[in-house]
Amino acid sequence: MSAKNLEKTYSPQEFEKKVYENWMAKGYFHAVVNPEKTPYTIVLPPPNITGQLHMGHALDHTLQDILIRWKRMQGYEALWLPGTDHASIATEVKVVEKIQKEEGLSKQDVGREGFLQRAWAWKDEYGGKIVEQMQKLGNSCDWERERFTMDEGCSKAVTEVFIKLHEKGYIYRGNRLINWCPDCKTSLSDAEVEHEEKQGHFWHVKYPVKDSDEYIEIATTRPETMLGDTAVAVHPKDERYKHLIGKTLILPIVNREIPVIADDYVDQEFGTGAVKITPAHDPNDFEVGLRHNLQQITVMHDDATMNEQAGKYAGMDRYECRKALVKDLQDQGYLMATKEHQHNVGICYRCSTIVEPRLSDQWFVQMEELAKPAIEAVQSGAIKFVPERFSKTYLHWLENIRDWCISRQLWWGHRIPAYYCQDCGEITVAAKAPESCSKCSSHQFKQDEDVLDTWFSSALWPFSTLGWPENTEELKYFYPTDVLVTGYDIIFFWVVRMAFSGLEQMKKVPFKYVFVHGLVRDAQGRKMSKSLGNGIDPLDIIDQYGADALRMTLATGNSPGNDMRFYMERVEASRNFANKLWNATRFVLMNLEDVNFDRSQAMANLTLADQWILSRMNRVIKEITDNLDKFELGMAVQKVYDFTWSEYCDWYIELVKPRLYGEDIASKKTALYTLTLVLENILKLLHPFMPFITEEIWQHLPTTKEESIMVAPWPKTDTELDFTVQEQAMDLVMDAIRSIRNIRAEMNVIPSRKAKVILVASAESAYVSMEMGKNYFLTLAGASEVVLQKDKKDIPEDAVSAIVPGVEIFLPLDDLVDLEKEIDRLEKERAKLEGELKRVTGKLSNEGFLAKAPASLIDEEKGKQASYQQMMDKVLERLKAMKSKKK
Repeated sequence: MSAKNLEKTYSPQEFEKKVYENWMAKGYFHAVVNPEKTPYTIVLPPPNITGQLHMGHALDHTLQDILIRWKRMQGYEALWLPGTDHASIATEVKVVEKIQKEEGLSKQDVGREGFLQRAWAWKDEYGGKIVEQMQKLGNSCDWERERFTMDEGCSKAVTEVFIKLHEKGYIYRGNRLINWCPDCKTSLSDAEVEHEEKQGHFWHVKYPVKDSDEYIEIATTRPETMLGDTAVAVHPKDERYKHLIGKTLILPIVNREIPVIADDYVDQEFGTGAVKITPAHDPNDFEVGLRHNLQQITVMHDDATMNEQAGKYAGMDRYECRKALVKDLQDQGYLMATKEHQHNVGICYRCSTIVEPRLSDQWFVQMEELAKPAIEAVQSGAIKFVPERFSKTYLHWLENIRDWCISRQLWWGHRIPAYYCQDCGEITVAAKAPESCSKCSSHQFKQDEDVLDTWFSSALWPFSTLGWPENTEELKYFYPTDVLVTGYDIIFFWVVRMAFSGLEQMKKVPFKYVFVHGLVRDAQGRKMSKSLGNGIDPLDIIDQYGADALRMTLATGNSPGNDMRFYMERVEASRNFANKLWNATRFVLMNLEDVNFDRSQAMANLTLADQWILSRMNRVIKEITDNLDKFELGMAVQKVYDFTWSEYCDWYIELVKPRLYGEDIASKKTALYTLTLVLENILKLLHPFMPFITEEIWQHLPTTKEESIMVAPWPKTDTELDFTVQEQAMDLVMDAIRSIRNIRAEMNVIPSRKAKVILVASAESAYVSMEMGKNYFLTLAGASEVVLQKDKKDIPEDAVSAIVPGVEIFLPLDDLVDLEKEIDRLEKERAKLEGELKRVTGKLSNEGFLAKAPASLIDEEKGKQASYQQMMDKVLERLKAMKSKKK
C-alpha cells in the first residue's frame, strides 16, 4: 500500500466495517490454551435478548475492550468471552406482547410448546442483532466461543448445580412469603424488587378488646390486608399494653377474634406501639407468625384482586377494596384518623407494578452457608472492588441476605429439574424424569411447571461458559477470570451470586477484580429512559461520527464508579481529535520518502526538540501503563489525547517543519525517524481506545513491522530515550514562546510582522536552555532575530516584557507595531466603543425601560456597560502611549 495513499478526509464510515472484517478473517480475537503465555480473561456481562444495545452497554463494552486490547498487546493470551442472556421475565413479556399484537392470541392460547417456539425465534432474531451491534462498536470478543445462557452447555451446568445444591440441602421447596408481581404473575427475588418513594396514608384504626370498652389503636398503610390479620403484636415491656397481652380483640368489619401477642419485633417508639400481624401478606409479620404459630390467611388472588376470604370485598381490585374498606371503617366508627405519609414501596423491576407479598409454594436457595465464603473472599482481598467503596454494597447485601426464591411462574427459562409423582406426590430432583417413584414405584411423573430465576444461570457464567461441569482445558487455563466490568446497579443481582457460585462449585473466586462503572446520564444528569425520551442510540452516533468517536467520548472523563454525563459536543470533540491525528499522519506520510532509518545515526543527530518529544513519549508510556494498571482509563486516554494533540501535533510537527523543507539531509532523516517513531507509539497507546483509526493508519505506515496493530507489542519505556535535562530545557523554551505569542495576540500584531526577541537569563541553567532552543523562536514566536544575554543592558525603555522561570523576555515596541496604523486602529475602536457606551447608558437612563424590563435584563445591560467602559479605558491608555511615542 502506498505511503501517500491515506484518504484526504477522515471518514470512518469508509473503513471501519472493512477493518473489523479483516480482524475477524485473521482470527485476531480468538484465544487458545497456550502454556507459553499468561492467560487474561474477561467474560462479557451477557446483554439481554430483549432489544438493542443502549448507551450503558456501549460504556460497559468499551471499557472491557480497552482492557482486553491492552492486555493482548502486552503479550497475554487474552480471552474476552461473549454471550447473551435469555432474560426470563423481560423476554417473556416481549414475546407475549408480540403474540398478542401479531396473532391476537394469549400465551395460554398458543400453549407452552408453541410459546417456546416463538421465544426461540425471538432469540435468533434479536440475539443476532445484538451481536452485529457489538461488532459495530469494535468489540474484540472471541466470537468462536460465543455462548447463550440457555444453550446446551450452559443448561447442563444449571441442572448440575441445582442437583448438587439440592443434595447438600441448600435448595429446598417451601411455602413461604415471597415478592409477587400481580402483572407478570410470577415470584421475584428481593434483588428484583426496586423501591420508590410514594405519597400514601396512615389509616389509624381501633381494634376493640372483647367484652370491654378498651381498644388498641393501630396504624396501617395497607388497610385491605387487615382482612387477613391473625393477631395484634405489642412489645413485651410496653407498660401501655402489658395488661392486654393474651386478651382477645375483635377484628373490625370481619368480626373475627384475634389475640394480642408480645414480640420483641415491635418498636415501642414507632406509631402507636401496636402492630397488626398479617402473616400471609407481610414478610416481617410472616416471621412473627411462625414464632407464635399464627394462622396464615391469604386474602388476594395472584392478580391482586380480593379472594373469597375477603368476604363482601371478594372480586375487587386491591385498591378498590382499600377505598371501600376505609369508607366502611369510617361509617362504622372504627377509623380514628387519616394521616399523610411518604413511604418506600416495592415495585417490579420489569413492569413497575407494585409488588404484593404473598404466601406461595416456591423453590429457595438457603443462603446463610453459601454467603460466608463470598464474604471472606472480599474481606481477605481475594476479590478486590475498584473503587473499593463498592465492597460495602456487596458485603451489606451478603451479611443481610435472606433465602433466595429461585422459582418463576414463567415458561421461558431453565425449567426446574424436579419431577412430581402423580400417585403419591413424592418429589424427585434429577436431570431427567425417573423410571419409577422411589416411594410408591409409580411410573407417572410430571415435571415442575416453573423455570429458574434468570440470575441462577447468570451466576454460573464465568465457569459454565468455559465448559463446566466438564473439566475442560479451557476451564483449567482461563478460570478464574481476571476482571469483571459491571455497573454498580447489578452488584447484588449478579456479582454476589457469581461470587458464591464460583466458590461453591469451583472452590476459587470467579474473578480477581470487580471494576465498577457508573451510569451514562443525559446532559442534564438525568437517567436515560424511554419515559423521558432522552435516550441516545449508540448506533446513531456510530453512523454519524464513527465508533472511535463514541468510544473515546465514553472513556474520556470516566472515573471508576462515577456516573457520567453524555454531551454531543464531546462526541464532536472526539471526532475532531481523530481528524487531527489523521491530518498529522498525512503530513508525515507526504514527507516520508526514505523509510530505511539508521537508529544509531538518528540518535547521534537528535536536536533539542527531538530529545524533548522522545523523552515526553517515554514518560507518557509509563504514566498511561500505570493508569491502566489501576483501571484509571479516563486518565489514561486524556494523557494520550493531550500528548497527541498538544505536544506532537501542535508543537513537535511545527518545530521540525524547517528541517523537513531544508537542505540538511541527515537532519531531515532524524526528524522523520523521530516523527514516525513517536507516531507509531501514539497509535499503539491509542489503539485500545480508538481501534479503527489506529488500525487504518497503521496499515498505511511503511515503517511498521507487524501486519496489524492488534498484534503489535505495547510500548515500553526505553532508558536511551530519557532526556530529562533536555525535556526541562524545551519546556522552558515553550513557556517563553507562549508568552511571546500572548503579547502579540494582546497587541493585535499581525502574524507576518517579525519582531526582535531579547532573552535575559540570569541563571546559568536557564541561559543554557535558551541557548539550546534559540532557533525555535524564529519559526514559532515570529522573531526577526534572537538576542540572548545575562543582563538588561541596551534594552529599549518602551520594550514590552514578560517573565517565565529564570528568564525575562523583551520585545521592542517599534518592532511590534506601525505607530500610524495602530493609532488609526485605536481611534476607530474608541469611536465604536463610544457608540456602544452611549446606547447602553441611554437605555439604563430610560425610566420606562427600568420600570418594565425584568431584573435579569437590567443586570445584563449593566454588565455590558461595565465591560465597554473597561475596554474603553484600555484603548485610551494605549492611545496615550502611542501618541507619546510618536512625539
